Amino acid sequence: MLFLAEDLRFAPPGCGPVLDGVRLVLNPRELVDITGPSGSGKTTLLRALARLLPGVTGTLVFAGAPASEVVPGEWRRHIALLPQRATMRSGCVRHNLSLPWNLRVRGAETRPTDALLREALDGVGLAEIELDRDATKLSVGQAARISLLRVMLTAPDILLLDEPDANLDDASAEQVRAMIERFVDGGGSVVRVRHLRSDDLAARRYRLADGHLSEVL
Repeated sequence: MLFLAEDLRFAPPGCGPVLDGVRLVLNPRELVDITGPSGSGKTTLLRALARLLPGVTGTLVFAGAPASEVVPGEWRRHIALLPQRATMRSGCVRHNLSLPWNLRVRGAETRPTDALLREALDGVGLAEIELDRDATKLSVGQAARISLLRVMLTAPDILLLDEPDANLDDASAEQVRAMIERFVDGGGSVVRVRHLRSDDLAARRYRLADGHLSEVL
């Protein structure tokens, strides 16, 4: 077992529980899917797992270490959340791919070279994208792949993906799927929120509804 979430509970002020005793286990090199109705709390669950949601109670354990013993910045070096909507900052593609190395937590790390970034872009079907391209003028599919690539370049152990293929055409969605598959094959683990039918990447499938997470058999 790589990761454990036990008895997670969260209720926004004045509302009923969105998470009501959620339990989730994630093993090494495993992808699990989370489905459920709109508004059921799937994004909330991902934010709780990434320790980005104040007010959550329960237990989180990564690689045997309870969250209480790991500072949030270090936690998120290992467990990275990719929001549903790809966000490109003003500036070039190179700048956007290098954004994580502007953070204090990565201040001592070597920034990726242009050669590494070029190889990474080529490897996800973006050979036509120059590093100097204005990132705000990318297509939706290109921006989605670059956002995912940016997170992958930081080499997390676990990716938390919030509908990574939402609103993508078939070709872009297939490229994103291939990126995720390579990440898992390379030793990573993934929790993926989906509205679409789960594909053959998922080792297990869960449904979140009424605050409870249940395995779909």
